[in-house]
Amino acid sequence: MAVLGVGGIFFRAQDPDALGAWYREHLGVGAGFAAEGTDPADEWSWRTRGGPLVFAPFDAGTDYWSAAHSFMLNFRVSDLDGMLDRLRASGIEVVVKDEWDSPETGLFARIHDPEGNPIELWEEPA
Repeated sequence: MAVLGVGGIFFRAQDPDALGAWYREHLGVGAGFAAEGTDPADEWSWRTRGGPLVFAPFDAGTDYWSAAHSFMLNFRVSDLDGMLDRLRASGIEVVVKDEWDSPETGLFARIHDPEGNPIELWEEPA
């Protein structure tokens, strides 16, 4: 018997309502949202489009993200440049590094939510 997929992502927040609102406003993530090409959203879930999901524990000493956080979210996007333009226009700091990108893995950018949690945005290779 194998797991079928990720059923939810749960984490603590200092202000869950405000943080949830930030994710909905800036990333379209959360209950009531549906990715293009999926079933309509409902009041409890976020409908996502199928695709790869990387599940990878990292060494405790990794420098890939800040040691102050034990996790990093990674969201697949279809138009990274467009999303980065919208995020920057909203005053959100965006970090990009050439060494993160490659033709084999795609394009990456990093932002942080208002509580400092790292979020990686990933556009798969064409």
